[in-house]
Amino acid sequence: MTRLIAIAAAVIVVLGLGATYYMVTAGRGDADQFAQCRASNVAGGAAQIGGPFELVSETGETVTDKDVIDQPTLIYFGYTFCPDVCPMDAARNAEAVDILEERGDMVKPVFISIDPKRDTPEVMAEFTDYLHPRMLGLTGSEEQVREASKAYRTFFQARDEGDDEFYLVDHSTMTYLSLPEHGFVEFFRRDATPEQMADRVQCFIEAS
Repeated sequence: MTRLIAIAAAVIVVLGLGATYYMVTAGRGDADQFAQCRASNVAGGAAQIGGPFELVSETGETVTDKDVIDQPTLIYFGYTFCPDVCPMDAARNAEAVDILEERGDMVKPVFISIDPKRDTPEVMAEFTDYLHPRMLGLTGSEEQVREASKAYRTFFQARDEGDDEFYLVDHSTMTYLSLPEHGFVEFFRRDATPEQMADRVQCFIEAS
């Protein structure tokens, strides 16, 4: 009788361990597949950033987020009349894209204007062509731009324009990495170097 009890107890332990293993391994399905790549933390998770938008490309065509994010994409919100920050950040992004291309990874650099009043498609084309041959410039109506900015939780506010055609626009300066099948996955601050960006972007691409 004692032997039967011992066997029954052993069976219960084995079944319990099996159930625990199942719950742990099943739970891994919800794990962040990009955890080893992330260097930033988004309150509420990455799903809080990104989403649908409709803008006008530098060639005058209306495009959606699906059209734009058809490959790994680095997205920056700025404006062409920006005296220093925007061109420096966009040039840094372009350099990161070149490093990645040398490694065999094609990444699209995108520059979204937060100053549609001055940034026409023609202006955007001239600006992006100077920075990188594959950089895509996007603009649109004020409403379209605000919706895109809202999706990515960016900030921008034009200073008192008045009659000054050279007014400045205050804005956030993050660069966002979005992947076709995953949407937004990471952001980069201004202090990230092209090499650091390339390393992290490559990690996300390999993990996707």
